[in-house]
Amino acid sequence: MPALLIAASGVAAMTRGRVLPTHRRPVRRTRLHGCGQLVVAVALSCQAVFGLMTDNLDARQWATLTGSLLMVAGIVVIGVSRRTAGRRHGTETP
Repeated sequence: MPALLIAASGVAAMTRGRVLPTHRRPVRRTRLHGCGQLVVAVALSCQAVFGLMTDNLDARQWATLTGSLLMVAGIVVIGVSRRTAGRRHGTETP
């Protein structure tokens, strides 16, 4: 269920540029933020499906590892979407 809500929020951010009210101020690039949310939703789904539905221990371990790597990648993408683009102020040489 949380993966579905995160995915819906990611689709809204990618297609309409809409972000949840708690994230509006820090987010600079809404499409990138939505892409990161979709990656996190896929990671949660991967962990849930393969963690709960598979009896094979090897497949479960690989799926959990894949889901964890996708989760980290999604969080990094969300973090990058909050950064400002351009040069830093006050670092120009005379």
